[in-house]
Amino acid sequence: MDYGKFKYEAAQKAKEARRNQANTVLKEVRFRLKIDSHDYETKKKRAIGFLEAGDKVKAMIQFRGREQSRPELGVRLLQKFAEEVQEYGAVESTPTIDGRNMTMIIGPHRSKSDVKGEAAARRSAAKEAARAAKNPKVAAEKAAAATKTSADTAE
Repeated sequence: MDYGKFKYEAAQKAKEARRNQANTVLKEVRFRLKIDSHDYETKKKRAIGFLEAGDKVKAMIQFRGREQSRPELGVRLLQKFAEEVQEYGAVESTPTIDGRNMTMIIGPHRSKSDVKGEAAARRSAAKEAARAAKNPKVAAEKAAAATKTSADTAE
């Protein structure tokens, strides 16, 4: 093999590795200490969506004025938030205060690459189903061919 061909194949492998790589992103959800229940539910749904997509979530509470003298209320709110999203992710860092903000990081249970792989498999299955619905004769022939090849390999 000549060096040019080797270099080209190495570049193709690196390109494929970059394409399959999934970077975990840190998404942020901001609260106030006196958040309404509906607003809290909306923020929680956003965070659950981020966790299901394989991203980390940074939950942040902003304190204003006299709220800064009551950090235990912020800890209680973040703990309640962590318990409610527990089935989608686990707490990576406990609540910490930095300035006027209290933050906590929640990591997903599934990695981003796993989520991307499952989504790609669902998309390809949906495309195949749509193609089969569009042209049932070709789909029946493909299914027959697939069963024939599996029967041949079983013998």
